[in-house]
Amino acid sequence: MPIINTEAKIFACTQSKVLGEKIAKAFGVDLGNVITSTYSDGEFQPSYEESIRGTRIFIIGSTNPGPENLMEMLLMIDAAKRASARHITAVLPYFGWARQDRKDKPRVPIAAKLVAKMLEAAGATRIITMDLHADQIQGFFEKPVDHLFASTIFLPYLKSLNLDNLTIASPDMGGSKRAYAYSKALASDVVICYKQRAKANIISHMELIGDVTGKNVVLVDDMVDTAGTLTKAADLMMERGALSVRAICTHPILSGKAYENIENSKLEELIVTDSIPLSQKSDKIRVLSCADLFAEVMDKVHNNQSISSKFVM
Repeated sequence: MPIINTEAKIFACTQSKVLGEKIAKAFGVDLGNVITSTYSDGEFQPSYEESIRGTRIFIIGSTNPGPENLMEMLLMIDAAKRASARHITAVLPYFGWARQDRKDKPRVPIAAKLVAKMLEAAGATRIITMDLHADQIQGFFEKPVDHLFASTIFLPYLKSLNLDNLTIASPDMGGSKRAYAYSKALASDVVICYKQRAKANIISHMELIGDVTGKNVVLVDDMVDTAGTLTKAADLMMERGALSVRAICTHPILSGKAYENIENSKLEELIVTDSIPLSQKSDKIRVLSCADLFAEVMDKVHNNQSISSKFVM
């Protein structure tokens, strides 16, 4: 009978090295050794510097643009497949390109499905990710997908604030389902912002559905990019009589003038996870680590145990 190595090994892509180290520590192993060689033209080649034959391996890496992050994940998966790893689980704290989950106008790609197919073609046998931009992206995969929710991280923090007259808010109509789920868990009211975009990242008009007078408001969203929507919503709610406005966003993309927008806004606090490393510090941004969540789920997956308790909403 062949000997099957039941050991699990964890590796991390370059951008997610810090988060990978936290996850590996919580999991109870050392982060695996990967060396990435780079050619002068920018081409790079990851290399596993230890045997992974017959093992279950977890590759940690968020795939937010630019394309290098996704390409590194694909190369790491392909290298693991060719090194005879038994199971290859792609752990994507942030699944990039997810905003392109449908054709919203003629002659555009569905990038989220393309990324899903590339991950499978490279050799991933399972996907673990958190707070997809659209739940239906799970259906783009033929392999098992464990879709985790950062609410398991955020809810205890929100409860610890002991805010009176708490109201949960969605910054747009698309996030209303998420906002209602949080409001149910916190037994609070819900308000929704209605926005119209002139084009991507540019808001032409925003209105508020609901009353925030005398309320401590918490905006809930899956990601924050330029922070234009969040800061505009926060300013609008303060104008309408809110006592304070905080925001919870799982993935801190924070591109363009995001940090400037946050600093100049009436947001009291922006709470995010470390699914994407911050490019700079801000006194208004609080980071809650998702390492323990991923480590626990990875351990249960490795030992074939149920993870349903982590699907809070």
